[in-house]
Amino acid sequence: MSTPSKPVEMTVIDTNTADWELFPVEYIHANLEHVPLVNDDETGMIVLKMVYRAGFTNPWHSQPCAHGVYVLEGTLNTHQGDYPAGSFVWFPEGGVMFHGATQDADCTFLFITNKPFDIHFVGDENDPDAPSM
Repeated sequence: MSTPSKPVEMTVIDTNTADWELFPVEYIHANLEHVPLVNDDETGMIVLKMVYRAGFTNPWHSQPCAHGVYVLEGTLNTHQGDYPAGSFVWFPEGGVMFHGATQDADCTFLFITNKPFDIHFVGDENDPDAPSM
């Protein structure tokens, strides 16, 4: 088999040995841990390996991007139920939701967006559903 003239340059990250970085969420005074995997400058799509520590919940919020959570370990707790390792949960953009870990175990997952990430907590100054003054 001959080699094509321009084989693609792949990105390979060993997520077992990569350093965890902090992902600050100021509104809820939290620093979530993540390993950046993909950040597409053209589309704004991101892929992160993240962990919610036992008992953590990202409270009611909306996002102007759709996003998926593929549960690697533990259980994802959401406003519609609990989803164990191996589950893929897709959150459409614009809806109001909460998600986090269960009380007794961490939840490690892949987090995937379809365009640039942003988050608006219910009641914060950027909440699109907040009553106008």
